[in-house]
Amino acid sequence: MSANLSATIYLISGVLFILALRGLSSPETSRQGNLFGIIGMIIAISVTFLSVDNFTSGFIYVLIFLAIGGSIGAFIAYRIPMTAMPELVAGFHSLVGLAAVFVAISAFINPEAFNLGTPGNIKLASLIEMTIGAAVGAITFSGSVIAFLKLQGIMSGAPITFKGQHILNALILLSIIVLIFYLCSTQSSNLFWILIAVSFLIGFLIIIPIGGADMPVVISMLNSYSGWAAAGIGFTLENTALIITGALVGSSGAILSYIMCKGMNRSFFNVILGGFGGTEQSSGNKNIEQRPVKSGNADDAAFLMKNASSVIIVPGYGMAVAQAQHALREMVDTLKKNDIKVTYAIHPVAGRMPGHMNVLLAEANVPYDEVFELEEINNDFVNADVAFVIGANDVTNPVAKTDPQSPIYGMPVLDVEKCKSVLFVKRSLSPGYAGIDNELFYKENTLMLFADAKKMTEEITKNLD
Repeated sequence: MSANLSATIYLISGVLFILALRGLSSPETSRQGNLFGIIGMIIAISVTFLSVDNFTSGFIYVLIFLAIGGSIGAFIAYRIPMTAMPELVAGFHSLVGLAAVFVAISAFINPEAFNLGTPGNIKLASLIEMTIGAAVGAITFSGSVIAFLKLQGIMSGAPITFKGQHILNALILLSIIVLIFYLCSTQSSNLFWILIAVSFLIGFLIIIPIGGADMPVVISMLNSYSGWAAAGIGFTLENTALIITGALVGSSGAILSYIMCKGMNRSFFNVILGGFGGTEQSSGNKNIEQRPVKSGNADDAAFLMKNASSVIIVPGYGMAVAQAQHALREMVDTLKKNDIKVTYAIHPVAGRMPGHMNVLLAEANVPYDEVFELEEINNDFVNADVAFVIGANDVTNPVAKTDPQSPIYGMPVLDVEKCKSVLFVKRSLSPGYAGIDNELFYKENTLMLFADAKKMTEEITKNLD
């Protein structure tokens, strides 16, 4: 296949990737966006294979490993529950970063195979692209591993800090820049391996001080890193599709991270530099006193809802764990039959990754026009009769507005406490992912419903009939 024809078809795949991002910007068009992305990737991979000059035995091995890797990826994606989707995304990000590192290593060791020159005499532009791609890829890999371990619960979700941490991170980042400069000047293999090792190290260090409350931002940030790593390697390989794809992923991930940081009242540079300037958890949250709460059952909840004119549903990670979205939809349908207005309030970081709750509600065929983001619905709580909080915690915690020492202080939260009545479905009074007590539990207008979210919702529906 000629170079001009390959470039043209790569451009078509790039347009499809742009349409994919456009489609994924809304739940209504997300399926179509996914389809565009799949078609674009199939085209890009096919053109890459057809552009190979010599179909040697090595090509067969590529096909074999492609089939093995694709099968494993498809199997994992098919079997993974929605509750573990953030861990899956973090795991996939790590593989993208590692792939960029492996390609950079191959290009550095055997530059002739990539038409980059000879060992020790690699073209300067290619060497710069290669080293930057390798460094960002290594940071993405190690950072994503830490994110996966925190999300999976293998590693504590609490921030891990030590004295002089920020100075150390700054020195390591500076050393990476110095290493890239001298590597490009000397093309020393020792410097290349040191660069990769140091990049792996800083990836660990910039993620460990970030707490669970900021993990959704970390996921989108690592998504951006993986894109920039792919783009850097794309320049090295002179692959148009890889450059376009990497740039799209990198820029969209960076924009999403910025939007989420703004929505959580977090500093964007604070997060990407490893939680610099973050506050420690207040001592008042470390020894939580047992305080009285009002608890009820499905009968009580059904009674309050029957006598309400408007209900706002606030879903959270607990709903995802219990797989209660379908039961919730049935309960809402029953409420509508009784002429009760029902809407859904979604916090930007509800769940453990961007859009987590939107996907779950779409899975249950919840109408899109009933789902509202925080800034669209927050003023409606004061006029609502009932707020039904199902598994959400940190995103409803009023302490974010009152305690400067809280790790979630300044983060916009849903004003559910302003409702006439709050029904809070939760298994226990345990803290949320940020590790702090929720003041909403103890409000006079809050009724705690201690149960599995799915079972409680089903029981409420029965009592509504």
